[in-house]
Amino acid sequence: MTIIHDWTPEKAKAFGRENLVFKHGLHERPMFDDEGLARLLDLYPRELLGVFTMGEDPKAWTTWRKGSPGNLSGDQLLEAAKAGRIWLNLRHTNDHVPEYAALCDEIFAEKEREVPGLKTFKRDLGMLISSANAQVFYHLDVPLVSLWQIRGVKKVWVYPVADPYVGDLALEKIVLRETAEQFAFEPSWDAGAQAVEMTPGTMVTWKQNAPHRIENGPMLNVSVSIEFMTPPALMRANVIYANGVLRRRLGANPKVQAGFGPTALGKLAIARGAKALNLQTPHVRHLPVTFGLDAARPGVLVDQA
Repeated sequence: MTIIHDWTPEKAKAFGRENLVFKHGLHERPMFDDEGLARLLDLYPRELLGVFTMGEDPKAWTTWRKGSPGNLSGDQLLEAAKAGRIWLNLRHTNDHVPEYAALCDEIFAEKEREVPGLKTFKRDLGMLISSANAQVFYHLDVPLVSLWQIRGVKKVWVYPVADPYVGDLALEKIVLRETAEQFAFEPSWDAGAQAVEMTPGTMVTWKQNAPHRIENGPMLNVSVSIEFMTPPALMRANVIYANGVLRRRLGANPKVQAGFGPTALGKLAIARGAKALNLQTPHVRHLPVTFGLDAARPGVLVDQA
């Protein structure tokens, strides 16, 4: 039995290249009920758990703040997400919890079975547990992404990989890790976006590097977020990296080549050489911890100096 219910030859051919919406059955599995989520939060390495809060203005991405989960139990963390305005991010859950490693293997086995020639690697299956009306600000990812809605309702806006949504220079800065994945957003851009209403059983995947943002509905939200690479996706990332190096070192104005032609392969060599020589120093953004959670008052944020 497949996880995704509506594979078609057209969707299989477009997978990884276009924005696509699917129907799936993951939300019916008991591993995602309250007991299962609390158990997951207890099993996941506490030092890796991302706890965040944010403002309400979709333009104010600098209001994204990092918190500490402290010694709250899985049940208490889940109650905090239900009562407050936080976003719990469990990156690489598949590397730390065997049940999720098996789920990751199951999902990618199906993808590679349904999509002719698909080869995936650098797989990151993460869990997102977030509060009512929480949001993720406008940003983009370097790998390919699929987002699976399990509980609650959210809206995702996916924008074109083009000006004014993201220019070549902004894209290079993110791939070179000179800046954060979040960057300036204009609400008028929503007119050019594909908006997807995510309900339990909906999965959306989009073109590589497509900017996107997310707003939760008025209830707890649970989603599976998957990042992965394919050979074409990795080639694209290296071409963009090389373009950034050429622009900064030689004053060039390079363009992104698709596929595995001679120019793209030459840029792959440039990217690998630049990384080996450490020509570009990545800017690692370390958000300070500015709040904690109160076990006795679910959802209350305790400011830390």
